[in-house]
Amino acid sequence: MLAFGGYKPVVVSEAVQVNIFDAKNRLSQLIKSVQAGEEVVIANRGEPAARLVPARETAGAASGTGSARAILGWLERNSLPDYARRSAEEIDAGIDEERHSWD
Repeated sequence: MLAFGGYKPVVVSEAVQVNIFDAKNRLSQLIKSVQAGEEVVIANRGEPAARLVPARETAGAASGTGSARAILGWLERNSLPDYARRSAEEIDAGIDEERHSWD
């Protein structure tokens, strides 16, 4: 599912619903999501007003490839081996270490 920093869009019956302001500010992200097979609804004051749909069917959208649902499904079927798993704390520590190495 889409995530925009601290903002969480509303999920309405398998569609992501965003308000007009957020859609305007994140249009390129929404378009990429639509191209990947996600359904996006734009709401005006909480009421659905428009739906973003692909202009033409793409191979990825037709097969669901690249959609959040497809990626999560693949991850559930193909879990990481134990040696490659890291906790959130380990990931954060690695990111901090990399950032400090740039100074």
